[in-house]
Amino acid sequence: MSKKFEELTISDDFMFGIIMRQSEYCKPFLETILGIKIEHIEYPKTQETIDLDLRAKSVRLDVYVDDAENTVYNIEMQNSSNPNLPKRSRYYQDMIDLNILDKGCDYEELKNGIVIFVCTFDPFGQGRHYYSFENVCLEDSGLKLNDGTKKILLNTKGILDDVNPRLKKLLDFIDGQQPEDEFTQELSIAVESARHSKKWRLEYMNLELKLRDKYREGEKHEKSESAKRMLADGDLSIEKIALYTGLSIEQVKALHETLKNESSKVLI
Repeated sequence: MSKKFEELTISDDFMFGIIMRQSEYCKPFLETILGIKIEHIEYPKTQETIDLDLRAKSVRLDVYVDDAENTVYNIEMQNSSNPNLPKRSRYYQDMIDLNILDKGCDYEELKNGIVIFVCTFDPFGQGRHYYSFENVCLEDSGLKLNDGTKKILLNTKGILDDVNPRLKKLLDFIDGQQPEDEFTQELSIAVESARHSKKWRLEYMNLELKLRDKYREGEKHEKSESAKRMLADGDLSIEKIALYTGLSIEQVKALHETLKNESSKVLI
């Protein structure tokens, strides 16, 4: 998070989350992407974080909304190309389903799920603005599994004439171009309004501090692991290990004692 708050645009995760948590923008956003009318949308929680402990990181669903048609939408902004993006979409869908089942529902009560990634890059390099996927029979592509799941990956850098003008203007706006219709103008005003919000500025600053703390924790952990490997190898002095890892001599000594204690327990 190197940007200042007042520099954020709708393509930034934090700002995108602010705007999409407002139904007056999220509803037409979904309608534009899906080409359908949605009666209304509901937010199960202000910030939906699936609360399953599977010895893995919790999944932060940037926008998690439910409509009157028994469909759950997960919308997320993607700004960096990742070859594992398809598996990420699968993971999100699985976690949504597990969250429903974890609350005592039968699998027959699973809702339809649509995972939407808005990418500021082409995830498949084919020039399309719109990539959508459903489970179909490999022997007969006209035969759908109808398991209620769908993944949509949007590309703001598309070059093909494959979407309607309204969606094209929306994707162009997300990509940094000026608003060209009523909806994108409304989004632009909403972004500008959010930039002047003291509440969101403070939350952004707090999030930035938390991310820095996590980065420092990760950096410290990596230094400790490197020091442990050096100590286990036995070729370097404590002073040199401290010099190479950036840890203090006292910290390296403490790690050394920990390793010795662990070795003693194994021998016993």
